[in-house]
Amino acid sequence: MTAPNRHIVVVEDAVALAEAAADRLIERIEANPGRIAICMTGGSSPKRLYELLATEPYRSEIPWDRVHWFIGDDRFVSSSDPLNNMSMARTAFLDACAPLANVHPIKTDAANPDDAAALYARELQSFYGADTFDKAKPLFDLVLLGVGPDGHVASLFPSYPAIEIKDRWVVGVPEAHVKPFVPRVSLTLPALASCREMLFLMSGEDKRAILTRVLKGEDLPANRARSDGETVWLCDKAALPDDARG
Repeated sequence: MTAPNRHIVVVEDAVALAEAAADRLIERIEANPGRIAICMTGGSSPKRLYELLATEPYRSEIPWDRVHWFIGDDRFVSSSDPLNNMSMARTAFLDACAPLANVHPIKTDAANPDDAAALYARELQSFYGADTFDKAKPLFDLVLLGVGPDGHVASLFPSYPAIEIKDRWVVGVPEAHVKPFVPRVSLTLPALASCREMLFLMSGEDKRAILTRVLKGEDLPANRARSDGETVWLCDKAALPDDARG
């Protein structure tokens, strides 16, 4: 598989990466004078970014009443569980900064992941105002993504049926291929693609092996995920493969 066109931005370290990501988020917000939608990612990659958003000058630059915060996937665990992605984002910045009505978690107290997926799809469609995507009207202003050690994005794992789904916005994922081994709920590739910018965050030496595979064009979810608008890979130097260093 040929690697998709992507814009790669390289920064010095994890601190610079969080700052660069925050700057891009602010730019996307400033470009939209209306209602704004940000799709967050979980895992360890965005935590420093989220904590930064709660500090100045970023906190004052975000019009919190106009920004809505969604999540690309979550573990099917209690909202108070440390494994819950939205719980991490709430602790890092949302509870201190965002109106409660503007925070849109996946309802992990539903009967099962499929029911949670259906509920979240309806919430997204209500927010969007339609049940089919229009490329001229992106759902999200910005989608943040990390990449797992197997190349998964959100909770779309390699060779798993969910990666092929094109007729749903959100799916239940009964089992994970990496830790933690709990069921998940995930946006599909078409839902993630409906954005003005998709921003991948890659930081640290532990990302170097999978970034090597991605840049070689392997058929991985990370190479299938791309924005209908702009796709940017923000990497620090520690994550870069040796042959990609300038």
